[in-house]
Amino acid sequence: MKLLIAIALAASIVAGCTSAAGANPGVPIVLPSADPAPGQPGVAARPALPSRPTLARLIGQKLVVRMDGTTASASLLGRIRRGEIGGVILLGANITTRTALIALTKTLQAAAKAAGRPPLLIGVDQEGGSIKRISWAPPTLSPPQIGALKLSSVALAQGTSTGAALRALGINVDFAPVADVPASAASFIAKQGRAFSTSSTRTATLADAFALGLRSEGVLPVMKHFPGLGFATKDTDSSVVDILQSRALLAAGLRPYKTAIAHDIPMIMLSNATYAAYDGVNAAGWSSAIGTTLLRHDLGFAGVTITDSLDGTAHSRGLSTRVLAVRAAAAGTDMILMTGSEATTASVFTTLLDDAEDGALPIAPLQASYDRILALKASL
Repeated sequence: MKLLIAIALAASIVAGCTSAAGANPGVPIVLPSADPAPGQPGVAARPALPSRPTLARLIGQKLVVRMDGTTASASLLGRIRRGEIGGVILLGANITTRTALIALTKTLQAAAKAAGRPPLLIGVDQEGGSIKRISWAPPTLSPPQIGALKLSSVALAQGTSTGAALRALGINVDFAPVADVPASAASFIAKQGRAFSTSSTRTATLADAFALGLRSEGVLPVMKHFPGLGFATKDTDSSVVDILQSRALLAAGLRPYKTAIAHDIPMIMLSNATYAAYDGVNAAGWSSAIGTTLLRHDLGFAGVTITDSLDGTAHSRGLSTRVLAVRAAAAGTDMILMTGSEATTASVFTTLLDDAEDGALPIAPLQASYDRILALKASL
């Protein structure tokens, strides 16, 4: 009997819906949900669907910017809270004492956390030797000194001690190690004392060990400068550098990256040089042929790519930083590093957002980069 009553009731509901639809054929009929309203006793609330990130968030997570002074400005903290910045690079002018540095990194992260944003990437260039932003922190040996000892255990120990020191300061990214293999004494990387060795095999072993040491202490290494600056005789931060060597000659420079990728290196920095063998028009930082085809498809890299600082190379090319930032984003480079003023980096955010809203900047690569960046941050 109960079954017959249920069938009759269902038939009447369907008939009512059909009648209503016939009266207003253009109006869709929405049947009442069978789920009880959330909040009723004994009924669990339906989980909320994840919201899609706004264009502003897609753009903001891409940007790693320099800050002015030794304390965070109100405008910088506001940009962090609004999600317009994904990371901050600290340079020598931002660093004074250990106590002040810890207070600074805590302030930066607190701004992101209070607004419900992902944690910031806070990084420094702590290579050792001539490039060492925090004078009192490891590494205690320069890359050439590590290379001369020829021991991966030494490189690992130097990376581990550096990672521990940086983590204690609230820094979670080291823009190191340098994996460039100087092709001659004319290499600017060699002249600056930043290379481990002129041997690609030794460089691969030592750079990888240093990176593993950083990671063991919870600090993200950024291997640089892909696909290699071994043939560059001028500094790419201040000169336009075109590398004309063939793929066969450039192959040795890829060896350190192949080794590191096999060990899941999380971040790789793309160089500001142009490589005729891969892309005669665009430098690596804004070349999909290098950052996507070569690095991701051919070498299998699945982590986050980041440009070298765009400001110096933009100036040497007679361009604005905004132009190169747009090119890098369009090419699929995940993060954009800028060391210009806070006003300059704010204008880059606005330009990228405008281009995304106008459809000039495709959404798909922005979303793919956003997903990789958030996965990276979740690993911290």
